[in-house]
Amino acid sequence: MSESAAVLETVEASPEKRRGLPIGPEKQPERLTAKGHTRHATVVRVGDVPIGGGVPVVIAGPCSVESREQLLTAAEGVKAAGATLLRGGAYKPRTSPYDFQGLGLEALLILREVSERTGLPVVSEVISTEDIEVVSDHVEMLQVGARNMQNFPLLRRLGKVRRPVLLKRSPAATVKEWLLAAEYILAGGNDQVVLCERGIRSYDPELRNTFDIAGMLLAKTMTHLPVIADPSHATGRRDLVPALSRAALAAGADGLIVEVHPHPDRALSDGAQSLDIDTFAAMMQELPGLEQ
Repeated sequence: MSESAAVLETVEASPEKRRGLPIGPEKQPERLTAKGHTRHATVVRVGDVPIGGGVPVVIAGPCSVESREQLLTAAEGVKAAGATLLRGGAYKPRTSPYDFQGLGLEALLILREVSERTGLPVVSEVISTEDIEVVSDHVEMLQVGARNMQNFPLLRRLGKVRRPVLLKRSPAATVKEWLLAAEYILAGGNDQVVLCERGIRSYDPELRNTFDIAGMLLAKTMTHLPVIADPSHATGRRDLVPALSRAALAAGADGLIVEVHPHPDRALSDGAQSLDIDTFAAMMQELPGLEQ
């Protein structure tokens, strides 16, 4: 068989060709995430909570699950304030190997118990392909953190999972790279993806990241997927979170994900950017567009 014939046979057998998708230079890279791919904006349902349905949603809770008491207190507090989804980390990718890495399965069991008690669906992070099955058994939405935005084996596996996915933007990623990461998940058959703008790396040491409100708006013009904002990671400072939350919703974000801890100064991770429950409740009263 000639070299050109072998190449043609490979192309004809490719998954893209079998599914009727264009291949080669003419293919639009972000074909499935593109605005024109569907007639209407995608609404992602996490339990009975719609994201992208016109009313912004608020996901709130601690960075990490530290104990049953801590999570239950946070969950009851954020629910009373108006949050409709609970966040909590069981497996935590940390910059230092000596930092708190999460409680693993114990945290997932606590999340499930607290979810059933409060009625709040749960969002929690997966950090490797090995975590997907066990995390999926205990939560309603799987989060891909910024460090894993281009973990392509993980993204491919998540394309086969029957769970909504929250995909955070890497601090060094362009908007197009962010959308192409989502494309991996959609190409695998899972169209329940929510994008999360959580700040990009800049030169200012006073901020953990810089919230890219223009990038968030650009993503909204380019994709049919919902786009939410993470003001906690975008600043790294709890005093800036309320104002940035208002700005994100005023600019058209489909929701927020906010870190809330009963005692932020004692948090085992991300305490400096976490709100206490009273501050979170006060912030919720000032957010535009929420159903009160």
